[in-house]
Amino acid sequence: MFKKNIIILLSFILFFCENKRIELPIYGIPIINSRILENGSVTYDTLDHTIQNFKLFNQNGDIISNETFNNKIYVADFFFTTCPTICRKMKRNLLHVYKTYEDNKSISFVSHTIDPKNDTIEKLKEYSKNLEINDEKWHFLTGDLNEIYNLGENSYMVAAMEDNKAPGGFLHGSAFLLVDTERRIRGVYDGTSRIETNRLIIDINNLIKSY
Repeated sequence: MFKKNIIILLSFILFFCENKRIELPIYGIPIINSRILENGSVTYDTLDHTIQNFKLFNQNGDIISNETFNNKIYVADFFFTTCPTICRKMKRNLLHVYKTYEDNKSISFVSHTIDPKNDTIEKLKEYSKNLEINDEKWHFLTGDLNEIYNLGENSYMVAAMEDNKAPGGFLHGSAFLLVDTERRIRGVYDGTSRIETNRLIIDINNLIKSY
């Protein structure tokens, strides 16, 4: 009965959001820049937190950078292929989101490995094949360890690090992150929760309507 009520509630929310656009928040600490004008006065510009420039390799060996996602909305997460805990559930939930937008060319998906030593291009290729996805739409990224960890901490604001005490030897969060066409984070979701995953779908719909 409880499960049925949840489905009814989600259906109502989806219907509501299809008919009314909701403005999503912008996550992160903005940067304030000051400029001195010719008359000596000072003006301030506020810049939103954005995903920094990066260059990594996907499962096809292609270089993937910010430019790959020009004019695209994308969903990002962090994982590793030998993860013994939450990664499998996260990928099932993210696959659910992927299938919802499988034919929408303006939506992409990005999964960053936090174990690039083990998760080679070949390993990620095999992993993506098992998911039966379009590897031009969903990129599994590997590359320099420090760049990936820096990207996780400073751009996506998530935990991503080696930890001998953590299951599998790595520590990472369960977040799915919704990034808009201007590289700003517009939503954070618990990737282990189907309810949160459905909320992500609702927010993607709203973000699409804002363009």
